[in-house]
Amino acid sequence: MKISVFGLGYVGCITAACFAAEGHDVIGVDVNALKVDAINAGRSPLIEAGLTEKIAEGVSTKRLSATLDSEKGVLGSDISFVCVGTPSSKNGSLDTGFLETVSREIGEALSKKEGRHLIVNRSTSLPGTLKKLGQIVQDASGRVKGLDFVMVSNPEFLREGAAIDDFYEPSYTVIGMDEGVDNWAGSVLKELYGFVSAPMVFLSVEEAELIKYANNYFHALKITFANEIGRIAKQVGVDARNILNLVVEDTKLNLSPYYMKPGFAFGGSCLPKDLRALSHFARTRDTFVPVVDAVMGSNDAHITHSFDLITGNGRSRVGIVGLTFKEKTDDLRESATVRLAERLIGKGYPIRIYDPNVFDKKLIGSNRQFILEQLPHFFELLTENIGELIECSEIIVITQRIKMRDDVLAMLGGKHVVDVIGLDDVRNHCGHYEGICW
Repeated sequence: MKISVFGLGYVGCITAACFAAEGHDVIGVDVNALKVDAINAGRSPLIEAGLTEKIAEGVSTKRLSATLDSEKGVLGSDISFVCVGTPSSKNGSLDTGFLETVSREIGEALSKKEGRHLIVNRSTSLPGTLKKLGQIVQDASGRVKGLDFVMVSNPEFLREGAAIDDFYEPSYTVIGMDEGVDNWAGSVLKELYGFVSAPMVFLSVEEAELIKYANNYFHALKITFANEIGRIAKQVGVDARNILNLVVEDTKLNLSPYYMKPGFAFGGSCLPKDLRALSHFARTRDTFVPVVDAVMGSNDAHITHSFDLITGNGRSRVGIVGLTFKEKTDDLRESATVRLAERLIGKGYPIRIYDPNVFDKKLIGSNRQFILEQLPHFFELLTENIGELIECSEIIVITQRIKMRDDVLAMLGGKHVVDVIGLDDVRNHCGHYEGICW
């Protein structure tokens, strides 16, 4: 295939060199003459393991060249990869100036080109960016997006120092495409990435744009987590490496999909108590651990978000399905749903509660004491009949995966449902559905 790569920084150089090594004709485009000259001389303009050899090979086989001329790049290719920088503005916002400039240049060149052109954005950009860039290309070219040219998102997951290995052996190749676009772009990219054994995952454009941020946020969180544990460990003479090595050995809970599902806030007898204790312990040793401190605040914000969804639609009578901190238990201690119910009552909302695992006579000890302290008239709010709860409520709040019979699901037809866990059978039956995270 004939490929142009706009931007010859880390991502662009790796992309251009590796595609050339796979037998494609690649022309790199950059505004920096030093980079262009270096590549045309068979040298890498940056330090990256194995890159100089890849570029030298591409130039010697005449598969790889570089130019300052955007028009030459577009007219000499069928696919344009956009790999320019998206730095931070002074206020922290994403600066898309380079992306917009390149999109305009590609559009102007397309006005002189016949045939369909594929534009692939590899630059890290926030949801909504590709849509804006598509309009820029369309305005500059006078051609129709989706017909004369197609734009897709193809985020990169390359680590500096191991970028070539990551290019050939990613965990997945993500392609974000507009709904309704024919499969031409998908077919082209499947063929182009045929040498990569990792699965190709097709998402919406916005999902593809967000996954890079989700991954990097998670990486940053892991690094910060490890460093905070390290600071705490040092205060008590413990080698944090021993602790963290054991943390990652747990692939059932720690490094697993188990907790990686958006839903409701956490609660229970362990997580809130232990985070508070760890935070206090660090403070007593003058150790600053802001991420530990922020987790509880973020959890509180999630409860507030749920409260706002429930109270923001003008309805009053609320029925809550599921109350314990975790389904299939009767443990109410520090349940986020109890906190939500308490807040609704405090604002004057009449509520009813259904939980098949919570019964008056079975609640004992600290569990019973907790719920009566938080909700003094709790047992007056409790019903053992979910149909009765749905019938007398205007808003149904689903917090647990409780199996509902077909006749019960049918009762949701005229109801406003706020679902914090994402139940498809509920979504398909209710009158108005709102998910907390989707």
